[in-house]
Amino acid sequence: MLIDTGKNSGARGEKKLDAKARVVDALDIETFLICENEEEGRRISAGLMESMGCSDFDLVYIQHEGIGARVRIRAYVNRPGDRYTWLEGGEKDE
Repeated sequence: MLIDTGKNSGARGEKKLDAKARVVDALDIETFLICENEEEGRRISAGLMESMGCSDFDLVYIQHEGIGARVRIRAYVNRPGDRYTWLEGGEKDE
C-alpha cells in the first residue's frame, strides 16, 4: 500500500511511501465473526488473513458466544530476527 505524504515527489508533488515497509513487527486485527462454532471461526480467520495477503499469522484469541466468535489475529510483517523491511533501503523523510 502506498500512502500520499503530501511531500515533494511524484506527478502532483506528493511523495509516496510503502506503509507496510514501515511496520516494525506485526499488525493486530480484532473483530467479531459470524460462525457456528469455534472451529468454523478458526477457518474463517485463516481465510480472512489469506484474502488480505497475510501468510504469516497467529490466531491469538478466539471465544465463541452466541452467533459468532470474537477473534484477535496477529499478522507478522517482521518476526524477531527476520530481515527487517525498514532496514532494507526504505525511504528517508526530508
